[in-house]
Amino acid sequence: MKGKSFTKDLYAIIPLIISGLLCISLIFMLWQKVDADETFTETLKSVSTVFIAISGFLAAIIMVYLAAAALNLKNTRKTAIDALSKITQKMHLFRNIIEILINSKIWLPGLKEYIDEEFAGLTFFEVKEFYKGKSKLAIEFLQEHHNFQDTENLYLELKSLLMTDPKEKRLPENISYPRAYSKDIVAKWIEHKCGSGLWYYFGYKYGDFKQSLDFNNVFERHQDKIMTIANTIDNEAFQDSSFNEVFLAKLGEYMNKEVIPKLYQVQGATEKSLPGMMLYLYFIFLFLVIFGILLPIAHLLFNLHIASLIVSFSFVSSILFFIAISFYQYIVREANS
Repeated sequence: MKGKSFTKDLYAIIPLIISGLLCISLIFMLWQKVDADETFTETLKSVSTVFIAISGFLAAIIMVYLAAAALNLKNTRKTAIDALSKITQKMHLFRNIIEILINSKIWLPGLKEYIDEEFAGLTFFEVKEFYKGKSKLAIEFLQEHHNFQDTENLYLELKSLLMTDPKEKRLPENISYPRAYSKDIVAKWIEHKCGSGLWYYFGYKYGDFKQSLDFNNVFERHQDKIMTIANTIDNEAFQDSSFNEVFLAKLGEYMNKEVIPKLYQVQGATEKSLPGMMLYLYFIFLFLVIFGILLPIAHLLFNLHIASLIVSFSFVSSILFFIAISFYQYIVREANS
């Protein structure tokens, strides 16, 4: 990865170095020509308007493109923010269901006390990442013989979905429903497939856990509330469902495959910085305006030293050369980014 990154940086720097060397060479050669031929100064002055016109034309095209691109970027971000708001609301509703399940009597007697008291501060992320050796408590937990038929892992997983920070150790008394979830916690949910436990325990392996996870122990009014919330999340997906093991498995799969990944994806879209192509064109625009328009105009208006025209012509020529040898690379990079 580092090798590829270095190669990309090298491909970006080489055109800049070549153009810089060309600019220095042109300044040197034009200066030599002015010293050798007295009429060359007038020649430079006569073609200065051509350089101003070329620079102005290119700068105008770039300016229009940048304005259009900025407007498009604004609209894209607005769309992404709207999408983020909708997907965040779905996540809120899903976590509301998880909160009801966590506090229900679906668990074997003593399980919650065992996890919350004997292993207070232990998180699902630490258990999944025990191999990193950062949590002695996680290693102790995995080495200990449990009497809850492995349902303690599901309990920890559901607790992790009620957290808003991967470093959080205990759930607050009042579960937080933030305006926006941090990218760190969403990345952790994705990394450890949080939510898929519902599918595993109530779907794929429900026969093994049927006696230790009795969904009928959830109060009927809470069952109705959960179904109402699920239909709010996606009426099409859950409209024909009733509160049973099939529904719980489907809910976990839906959140793991549909909601949490999209939440992470849309978060990335709202956090995108200015595209590299826009920065690239902006700097070209800036140099064209300074060296291709303002500097030669200043020479004509204020009778500046001929060196100003030499610098102007050299910079503009080098910028045009830089565009010629680097523009394709930037297009390919932006298309693949």
